[in-house]
Amino acid sequence: MRKLLIPDQQLNDIFEIDTAYLKSIGIKGLITDMDNTLVAWSDRSVYPRLAEWFAALKEEGFKLCIVSNNSEQKGEQLAREVDIPAVWYAIKPRRRAFCKALEKMDLRPEEAAVVGDQIFTDVLGGNRLGLYTILVNPISEKEFIWTKISRFLERVVANRPNI
Repeated sequence: MRKLLIPDQQLNDIFEIDTAYLKSIGIKGLITDMDNTLVAWSDRSVYPRLAEWFAALKEEGFKLCIVSNNSEQKGEQLAREVDIPAVWYAIKPRRRAFCKALEKMDLRPEEAAVVGDQIFTDVLGGNRLGLYTILVNPISEKEFIWTKISRFLERVVANRPNI
């Protein structure tokens, strides 16, 4: 069980992702979480650095998809602004949304990485499907109450080596 909770990489933020390395291991697409991974939980603004990051990924040939537990109403404008498909109401860590993202990108699991800020949703969901997983630090401390509870449980699990 513990193996499913361990990311392949842990970085400070999305801007530290080494795309050359990902290409070298056969990664052709990124599935990314939205809240506290791309933007702060309560913010949907596409800041220039984020727009440039997406543009650079596209130029390098990466396929992209946002997978979020949030609603289409709260995230669709962001997805539209960066011109990236999205899967809403994902119910991560369930596999279904990740499979939909792979289908939208026309990729197999071994060709995609998932990037997110939560172990119990992004990392667990990605690892269950055999995706390469990248855990980033959350952008903001402001978040949904259930996420705060989840983060507390993540710390408990991380500090118990026998789980």
